[in-house]
Amino acid sequence: MYQNIKTYTVEQATKKLEHYCAYQERCHQEVRQKLKNMNMIAEATDVIIVHLLEHNYLNEERFAKTYVSGKFRIKKWGRRRLLIELKKKDISKFNINQAFKEISEDEYIDVFNELAEKKANAIFESNKLKKKKKLIDYLLYRGWESHLVYEKTNELIK
Repeated sequence: MYQNIKTYTVEQATKKLEHYCAYQERCHQEVRQKLKNMNMIAEATDVIIVHLLEHNYLNEERFAKTYVSGKFRIKKWGRRRLLIELKKKDISKFNINQAFKEISEDEYIDVFNELAEKKANAIFESNKLKKKKKLIDYLLYRGWESHLVYEKTNELIK
C-alpha cells in the first residue's frame, strides 16, 4: 500500500546534484526536474540551486555555449533548431545570443554546405522534384534557414 520513496537530506541532495552537474553541463530546468524527481521541497530546491550557482556547478551561459557547440558540430543542427531547443530549456535570449557568437559565419556556412552536399549525394531518387523535397525536408528539420536551404537545393539538384 505504501510506496517506498527514497528521501534525501539537503546535504545528500546537494552532493548528488554536484556530481550530476560535474558530469555534464546542465541547465536550471534539468536541475529543478532532477530535484523534483528526488521529491525535494521547494525551499530545499532553492537552497541547493543557490549552492550550485555559487560554487560554479551551474552556469546557464556556459551550458548554452557547450550545448550550441556540441549540437552544431556533432549533430550539424542549424540556428533555428538550436534556438527552439534552447528556448524549450528556458535559456535567456542573452545567453542564446552569446552562445551563437561562438560559431563563426564561415564555419556555419561550411558545415551547411558539407551537410547539404553529403545528403544530396546520399538520396537515390530519380524524380528530381522528390529528390529536392527530401533534401529540403532534411535540412529544414535540422534547423537550417530556409533561404540557405532553397538556394543550395536549387544549386545541387538541377
